[in-house]
This record gives sequence, structure tokens and C-alpha cells, in this order.
Amino acid sequence: MPDLGARAYRLAQKLVPSSVAGYVLPGHVRQFRETGVTVARDAPRRLLIAPVNSAGQGYAWARAAETLPGVAAASAMFRGGDDVFGFHADHLIPATALVGNARWRRAQHRAILQGFTHVLIESGRHLSELDGDPLELVRELQAAGVRVALVWHGSDIRLPSAHAAREPDSPFHGDRYAGTAVLEEIAERHARFAEAAGVPVFVSTPDLLPFAPGATWLPVVVDPRSWAAAGDRPALSGDGPLRVVHAPSSAGLKGSDRIAAAVQRLEAEGLIEYTEVRGVPAERMPELYGGADVVLDQFLAGAYGVAVCEALAAGRLVVSHVSDDTREAVRAASGHELPVVQARATELEGVLREVAANRARSATRAAEGPAFVRAVHDGTMSAEALRPFLDA
Repeated sequence: MPDLGARAYRLAQKLVPSSVAGYVLPGHVRQFRETGVTVARDAPRRLLIAPVNSAGQGYAWARAAETLPGVAAASAMFRGGDDVFGFHADHLIPATALVGNARWRRAQHRAILQGFTHVLIESGRHLSELDGDPLELVRELQAAGVRVALVWHGSDIRLPSAHAAREPDSPFHGDRYAGTAVLEEIAERHARFAEAAGVPVFVSTPDLLPFAPGATWLPVVVDPRSWAAAGDRPALSGDGPLRVVHAPSSAGLKGSDRIAAAVQRLEAEGLIEYTEVRGVPAERMPELYGGADVVLDQFLAGAYGVAVCEALAAGRLVVSHVSDDTREAVRAASGHELPVVQARATELEGVLREVAANRARSATRAAEGPAFVRAVHDGTMSAEALRPFLDA
């Protein structure tokens, strides 16, 4: 027998205006109560970081900001049903609330306007509407006395045409990457939005600075302590093949196809044991990296981000292509050298052979990683980057 209650509810959803649905439909009421709105504890300065939480960074930056006197912070993120990574956030918002519950959207909007003194908008997204105008939101927040800034994570602001012009190995040359045109449109739209908004801008990785004029680097944050215990032995301390791990979040943008032949040859020779994984939950990454000697990151962008910092914090040798400009930006901002072994895709085979032939030297390089992360990516520099915005 069909579920007559469910059928009646779906019919009511079609017939009842969204403006009152939240008050009369039991499913909307239950979702409204279960989802709640984003709040922060009482403090002179209350910071909201939302709504993307890319790689868990909204949550990590919120914790970093709270190390500053008089600051409380909260991260919020919209979550779909396919969230396999399981990153932490202070407020997880189901996509169904964003799309189908007007009562929740209005309540969330009021909570932001009335409950926060500062808002850091991620990736040019509206905070309570699926198709809302982010510039209109900025103006409304400012009219309510809320300080606003923007933060970009990567492809949301990295203009493919400009990246291709400065990076020989860019995935955006010609038709190498199928999504180039879409990313171009997104980055152009976001650049126009940032210029029109006229508010402070942050970027999560230093390679993004050329794509966001006037931006401040807001270093990504990892917990050095949770990664220090990863692994049952130091990198490169054992005998046998090098244990090499590659965990691309986006293979087309990280160059996984361009290194495939090299790692296959080395594995066939018995020089390495190669593992390539995707979709691993965040809580399993310490185990994955901790079992490696070498972690391969990316070979196209000339950048480094959370995955590199995690591998460095775990004391693994990281091999990746990081541009000279990016390395210099890190040096200038922090006074520290990025301990990532440089290799373009065409150079990887030779670099790995060199690592295998000189394990002791490579182990010394790997051992530099945890200290670098403690100095640059433990949240201290991130809090200082946010301080002028929060003090204003």
C-alpha cells in the first residue's frame, strides 16, 4: 500500500507557498529545528567563516582566530549527500535546507546579520540563498554594521588563461582540461565581484596572490600534533622499495596522468611501491601518509596546499612542482624555506631515482617538514593575517 502520508506531504509542498511552508509542513518544521542557525559564543568580536569550508579550512581558521583576544568564531558549510571527506565544521547545513526551506533561510540570514560582527565569505558564495547575489549580501551586511572580507581557495579565483600564460605546465593550455572554459567564467565573475565589493581579500595559498590584486595570504592550517604521530617509522628509514603515495583531489588538475608512465616504470623495476587513492575520508589521511616514504602532490599548478602541509607535518618527503614565485612568497612572508622537493612531471622519474639512491639525504629533507608546518601552518600566522581585519 502506498505511503499516503508521504504522498500528501509532497502534494502539500507543491501547493503551499514557500513563504509559509516552514510554518505548516511538518517536514520543514522538523528540518528547521534540526538544522538550527549558525551562532558563536558571546565575545566583543564574533567571526563567521562560511559557507564552503574547503578542506576543513573554515573550521581551522575559526579556531586560529579564537586565539586572538576577544574573538569568538564559527564556521558553517553547506553539505550535500555525497560528502565523503567528513571535514569538521561548527555548523553543518544540509543542502535540502538551503534549497527547500525558506523559513530556515530567513532565520539563518537574521542570525548572521544580528549575531556576528565580522564575516569572511568563502568562494563568492551567498550565505543563505542558493542563487542569492553575493554583492547584495555584502552591502546588506555592511549596512547592518558587519565587517566583511572575502577568501578564495583556488579554482574559484585562479584565472585559467592567466595561469597558462605564466606556467608552462598549466593544465589550461589548449584543450588539456575539459573544464577550462567553465573555470574561466567562474574566475572572471568572482574577480568582478571582488572588485565591486571593495572589501579586504584573502587567499588560502600564496600562488593565488597574482590572481587577487591586493590580497593577503591566509595560510592554510593543519594540526601538527595530530600528524606527528602518523606512521610507524620515519620516512626513508627502511629497506626495500620506496613507498610512494599520490592522493589527487582532482586528477585532471594535479597531473596524475602525466606521471603515470614514470611511476609504472619505477614500480616494474621494484624501485617503488606506488599507491594512488581518491575519496579517502579526512580521518584516514594520517594513516595513509604515515605509511609512506614519499608523497607526490601535483605537477601542473606550481602551488601547494593542505595536502602538502599534512604530508610535511607527518615527516614525509614531499615531491611536487612548486613555482619559484610561490617559494619566494613563502620565504618573504615567513622567513622559512618550503621543504618540498621540486619536480615537474617530466623530471619525476629522475628525482625519485635520486631519492632512492640517497636515502639519508632525503630523510634529512623529510625531517624538516614538521618544523616548517609548526612555523607557518599551525594557525599562528593565520591568526596574525586575520588580526587587522578583526581589529577594524
